Amino acid sequence: MSFKYAFSRPTSGPEEEVELIGGYLQAGYEGLQLKWSQYTPYLQNPEQFIARWGRPEGIASALITGGTLLDDESKNQLRQLYGFAEKLGSETIVYCHAISRRDISHNQIAQYAGIFEELGKEAKQHGLQLSLHHHYDQPLMYREDFDIFFDQIKDPSAVGLTVDTAHLVKSGIADVAEVIRSFAPFINNFHLKDFAGGDYQILGQGKIDFQPIFEAVRQIGYDGWISADEESGGTVAQGLQECIAFMKFGLGE
Repeated sequence: MSFKYAFSRPTSGPEEEVELIGGYLQAGYEGLQLKWSQYTPYLQNPEQFIARWGRPEGIASALITGGTLLDDESKNQLRQLYGFAEKLGSETIVYCHAISRRDISHNQIAQYAGIFEELGKEAKQHGLQLSLHHHYDQPLMYREDFDIFFDQIKDPSAVGLTVDTAHLVKSGIADVAEVIRSFAPFINNFHLKDFAGGDYQILGQGKIDFQPIFEAVRQIGYDGWISADEESGGTVAQGLQECIAFMKFGLGE
């Protein structure tokens, strides 16, 4: 069993972008999962992105985005991103559903599933996977929300799931391994980050017990992307180095 390791991190400006994009392959990663601000300046002209950064392997393996998908404007923004991602050679669109959990019902969560499935089918036409990123205070927050949403999905290949360890714990779901085992058919991406004291921590420095998480990842036979989603506020270099070491050691590689 082998995994594809990626890295994702916000950047504060051009210097950190250069450090991130210039350092991920050397640190041992196979891809980047780019945050919104790292690629949107080039949305209208993907050739400018390529001219700026070249075509190193995995530079845009995933693009992270978000919205409501409740109107045509939001849906068309995602469709535009499909075309951009296809030209960059991306594999996955990681989507954060930017609606507060406080404002919606279980019936609405079930209705959202149909919207995601249709847009996931469109993503496949571009050679992409649409992956729903659950999130604290977003529609998939509580454990029952996952059942409601994914019970409505008729084609598991149309909508994937990005499992984020810290967002599960922050949302009150302590048994991350159970979520991994229960939704294995949908999981096509992992965001690993640690959590303690109400804040995100660099991997290995928080309170999350990753041993059962890593065991569950191996148990389901997962062999896709596993990304460190580093949002602790540490330096780019520290995140690149410490996260890859933590993940590879924990997964027995």
